[in-house]
Amino acid sequence: MASTVWDSSVPALTSLREEVDAQLADFVSAQEQAAPGPEMAPLFTTARRLLFSHGKRLRPLLCMVGWHAAGSPGDSHAVLRVAAALELFQTFALIHDDVMDDSDVRRGGRSAHRSLAAAYSRGGGRRSRAQAHGRGAAVLLGDLFLVWSDTMLADAGLSARARARVLPLVDSMRTELVYGQYLDLLATGRTSEDVSAALRVARYKTGKYTVERPLHIGVSLADGSPQLLQTCTDFALPLGEAFQLRDDLIGVFGDQMQTGKPVGDDIREGKATALLALALRDASPAKRQLLSSLVGSPELTDENLGRVRAILEMTGARQQVEMMIASRRDAALAALEAADLHPDVTATLTHIAWTATERHT
Repeated sequence: MASTVWDSSVPALTSLREEVDAQLADFVSAQEQAAPGPEMAPLFTTARRLLFSHGKRLRPLLCMVGWHAAGSPGDSHAVLRVAAALELFQTFALIHDDVMDDSDVRRGGRSAHRSLAAAYSRGGGRRSRAQAHGRGAAVLLGDLFLVWSDTMLADAGLSARARARVLPLVDSMRTELVYGQYLDLLATGRTSEDVSAALRVARYKTGKYTVERPLHIGVSLADGSPQLLQTCTDFALPLGEAFQLRDDLIGVFGDQMQTGKPVGDDIREGKATALLALALRDASPAKRQLLSSLVGSPELTDENLGRVRAILEMTGARQQVEMMIASRRDAALAALEAADLHPDVTATLTHIAWTATERHT
């Protein structure tokens, strides 16, 4: 990166994505060259497809933005390596998430466990073993991405002081994600009217992991002030919740051609979202009973999904979630307005806030 500020937000984000992708491509190529043999080919084919298929690169981008917010001192290449390591960790999380949810699709293609099951069958493996193989191989591939994220981070070239500032934040980010995933897993299949519990999942699974900690890591790479870290938190937590609330709406009302994932999976799995909690809270007894009978049914038909959608609309739950998204985005933007940040940083974070909350995928 040649300069410490950006001329405008969108071109800067495009450039950063390209630089992150170049780091990831070089890293995966090196790992493949060091692999023990051709038997590893299905793992690397699946790894490349997931890593380079329509990823938003939000966490690496926010890490770099945090570094710029703190003045962008030092070696930009080392910071870029740390940012790219966050994307490797994100891919680990997605693979394991799909195994836990038994999802068929990710980023417009087969999920890792489905892809690896198909590769096993094509390679002569028994059909009766294919699904079990796919799940086991996907867990290993997720573990590999976790190891790779550590490797890239360790080899980033950080000073001892920078490592001492950053590694505790990385550990916190990973721990918080696991807590959020466990809370999500624990609540799945249990219909509840508890909106606050659903938002707690959103805060740990998305708010802290997706927005707050990447910003904190970037700021800490530049040895930024506690005040700047607090500004990042004030911006990140409401935005992260809004991001997850938008995900909840897309998961029910989105277009599969745009999302790359089957619409309605959250309903079939019985995900305890704020959207569903609001509907259960405000529905009539008859509609509440109908929701309870349909949500969590793996055999949910398109017709019954339509009935669920109608209740979500009728109770005002969909509109309430839209209002919650808007209020949280407003809170995040207000935190930016109150902060003394470089105008380019403010413009970039504002752009991210709007695209994260108004997106359709």
